[in-house]
Amino acid sequence: MPIFQYKATNAEGEVLEGELDAAGEDAVIRRLQSQGHIPIRVRLLEATMVTPKAKRSRSNRITETSVNVFTLELSTLLQAGLPLERALGVLTQLADSDALQEVTESLHTEVRRGADLSAAMEQHESVFSRFYINLVRAGEASGALEYAMERLGDFMERSRELRQQFNSAMLYPLILVGVAMISIGVVMGVVVPKFATMFEDAGAALPVPTQIVLAASNFLQSYWWVLVIVGVAGYFLAKERLRDPAVQLAKDRLLLRLPVIGDLVSKLEAARFSRTLGTLLANDVPLLDALAIARESISNRVVAGSINDVARSVRQGAGLAKPLLAAGTFPKLAGHLLQVGEETGELQSMLMKLAEIYDREVGSALKRVVTLVEPIIIVFLALFIGGIILSIVVAILGVNELAL
Repeated sequence: MPIFQYKATNAEGEVLEGELDAAGEDAVIRRLQSQGHIPIRVRLLEATMVTPKAKRSRSNRITETSVNVFTLELSTLLQAGLPLERALGVLTQLADSDALQEVTESLHTEVRRGADLSAAMEQHESVFSRFYINLVRAGEASGALEYAMERLGDFMERSRELRQQFNSAMLYPLILVGVAMISIGVVMGVVVPKFATMFEDAGAALPVPTQIVLAASNFLQSYWWVLVIVGVAGYFLAKERLRDPAVQLAKDRLLLRLPVIGDLVSKLEAARFSRTLGTLLANDVPLLDALAIARESISNRVVAGSINDVARSVRQGAGLAKPLLAAGTFPKLAGHLLQVGEETGELQSMLMKLAEIYDREVGSALKRVVTLVEPIIIVFLALFIGGIILSIVVAILGVNELAL
């Protein structure tokens, strides 16, 4: 039977930790609850070979995963009936890094002095986003902070999964590009020079394609460092240029117009926007405030600009769906479904449904992008290396004819 490592707290707020053998995590949780404890963390022993103290000694930064864990654990403690001050005291002991421990201690101190949790979090804006703080403030105002934290944890987990899905899908094309570059470098830097020596010994006139290949190979051998300098300089120049708002806007507009890529970007932004706005509205944040916060979750400046236009229309008394359709930067399905949500009074739930729909759509769009990119890279590599080999073969045949 597997062994699980657990952390729990008792009614007095003391942190308990130990190991239990059970059929699964649910069995461990039920056993702890039957003993009057509040489970906080339950993990397989093999997955937790490093203790929190060891982690804390090595890690001195606050990761997004750490904030997500903090959010879910705070929600668990609050829903179990612990007062906020005591819950923060427990989480201070469970922090997985020195930096997170300092932040949690600061929150604990401020709350103990009588400050609201959202006000205490405003002192750590580098850790807690505007979206996060506003959702906590809304939870405090409605008297349901524990459920606001639960929604926050769910939001952060789904956002992380969407980001991981995107990164995983892009990994294979990047590997292909890397392999292609290495293959070209090996052929031009190692294989071609050996044939160049043979052609020099033969003393025969070479075809123009072969001369071009040999010249490129000689340049790569002698001046590879120039290519490195140009590549690094180009990277930093492009990075600097992209800080210009006009250049960023032009880049984002181009992305939306690209075939396949534009569809992917549009659906990715629709998923982010729908989930952020839906989560805010679920916590009773006013629509205009929610739109301003949701806009910050959008990375494409063209789409973000359209949200400004939508907010202006909403401020003038229009609904959300029609201005969103008129903006033309989101898929039409989003506008139509939101219109149904407004008419039925279920805008919040429709937004969350849209987020789920576009999460799946993003997965499908990513597969299409990978399916398109993979053969393009393979065909390019085949044509490039095939062209080099063909130029060498033509030259060899010419040398053999002269010898005969």
